[in-house]
Formats: sequence, structure tokens, C-alpha cells
Amino acid sequence: MSIEKNKLFVTAFINAMSEGNTEAIINAYHPEGRVETMGNTLISGSRGLDEIKSFAPAVLEAFPAKLSFNINHITAEENRVAVEAESNGIHVSGKHYNNQYHFLFEIKDEKIYRLKEYMDTELVTDILCGGQRPG
Repeated sequence: MSIEKNKLFVTAFINAMSEGNTEAIINAYHPEGRVETMGNTLISGSRGLDEIKSFAPAVLEAFPAKLSFNINHITAEENRVAVEAESNGIHVSGKHYNNQYHFLFEIKDEKIYRLKEYMDTELVTDILCGGQRPG
């Protein structure tokens, strides 16, 4: 895909996250695709497509009224797209979740081959993980 098409593809993916469209999220991944969530939290780590299929819906279900994402900046070069974004939503705990992200997408065959996700891991621990930390 061209750089502009890659940016449009990634924008559509982030919109699918905002809409809670797990089918579109999962279908955006390459068969060998992986997502790597940085940090040392209960949700950190590297996941392949099979894990993404079960993990993505579980994360989105933690936000009954959806978790919206706003793209602040998007930059692309070759097969990589970098996005600075912000999320907003009410977690099932009743707590407001507002995080800042840097996503780095690597596109292959018009699909997400690699996605690296950087965010405020303390906020993830406090709200998404209920204060629990890895052992």
C-alpha cells in the first residue's frame, strides 16, 4: 500500500477500536500479525493472532459505553505508521479512563503485521488491572 493508504488503513483501525468493532479489529491483522503492549502490567506482552482474537474483545468489553480514541498526530514512512492518540471511556469499575498512547504499526500485505503500543502503564495498572501487578 502507499503511505497515504497505510495512514487511512490505520485510521480505520483506530476508528474500529472506538466503535468496539472486534471483527474489524481482528480482520485488520495479518495471519502472522502480533501486538506488543509495552511495560510491566498484567496486559503487557506480545500476542499473536489467536491471542488477539480472545484478548481484544475482553479489553473492549471492560468499557460498556465504549472506549473512544482520538488521533492527535499520524506520521507514515514506507510500511510504518506512527500514531499519537488519546483514549476516553468509563471502565466497568466506574472509573474514568483517559490514557495517552503512541502506536507504531508495521503493515504487510495490507494488514497489521506488528503493532507496538506504548501508554501510561501506571494508569493501566490502576484501572484496567484493578491495582494488581505481575508477580
